[in-house]
Amino acid sequence: MTAPAAYQVSHLDALEAESIFVMREVVAEMERPVLLFSGGKDSIVMLRLAQKAFAPANIPFPVMHVDTGHNFPEVLDYRDQRVAELGLQLIVASVPEALNKGMVREAADGTRNRIQTPVLLDAVEKHRFDALFGGARRDEEKARAKERVFSFRDEFGQWDPKNQRPELWSLYNGRHHPGESIRVFPLSNWTELDVWHYIARERIPLPSIYYAHEREVIERDGMLYAVNEFFRARAGEQPVKAQVRYRTVGDASCTAAVRSDADTVEKVIEEVAATRITERGATRGDDRVSEAAMEDRKREGYF
Repeated sequence: MTAPAAYQVSHLDALEAESIFVMREVVAEMERPVLLFSGGKDSIVMLRLAQKAFAPANIPFPVMHVDTGHNFPEVLDYRDQRVAELGLQLIVASVPEALNKGMVREAADGTRNRIQTPVLLDAVEKHRFDALFGGARRDEEKARAKERVFSFRDEFGQWDPKNQRPELWSLYNGRHHPGESIRVFPLSNWTELDVWHYIARERIPLPSIYYAHEREVIERDGMLYAVNEFFRARAGEQPVKAQVRYRTVGDASCTAAVRSDADTVEKVIEEVAATRITERGATRGDDRVSEAAMEDRKREGYF
């Protein structure tokens, strides 16, 4: 009699199961969760996980996009198409609208990443959300590396990195008072490479800017920024056409592209496997303001 073959779970299956467990835990514990959905690859993967977590039922919470007004058209088109396909409720928290109302002020450099925070917090209060799913991963940046899967935020939406709850044996404490909330990161233990392997396995379509294409760019501070209505050449800067792709998607005025010939999922996986610079380190100008730029924003209530 032969012994039964050992049951093995792949690395991706284990990550998927953990993320699905986290999502189900939130829906069981919380009253008004929402998923932050920008049309970026991490939030797209979260949507696929939510589909699997609650199938055959519909996803039991809305999605929300904090819209800076500085968007890549390809990403907005994808966002609207995906929301329509899944029959989801989309809530848009608009930074341009907040600027018109005088809620926030335009930054001197024209980027709007930092002023997303008060707009996000206002939407959380307005809709009384008590849990927000975010696509942050620990491999992205050092502030995100030390944040818990369930990240408690006080009544002002602020995070205290020195006062975090233990998460032993995958036990998550979502207890909070009215007005407080929990940021939840189902992809915390994933890497950029894991995300791309999952996209390949699940055959998930993405906005076209994640793959190599020709675009007019300006090199500034060692990064390649697309020329568009939100980003103009300064004196002495000369736009050039280059073959590029985007590793991460954010505010078009401070998100850079990378030179790349990777025009398929398989080629992107090869490229990511060989890189030694994180996606935010390589492409996000807003993270270069200071050594603690991300942590400072997260303390104030940022994603």
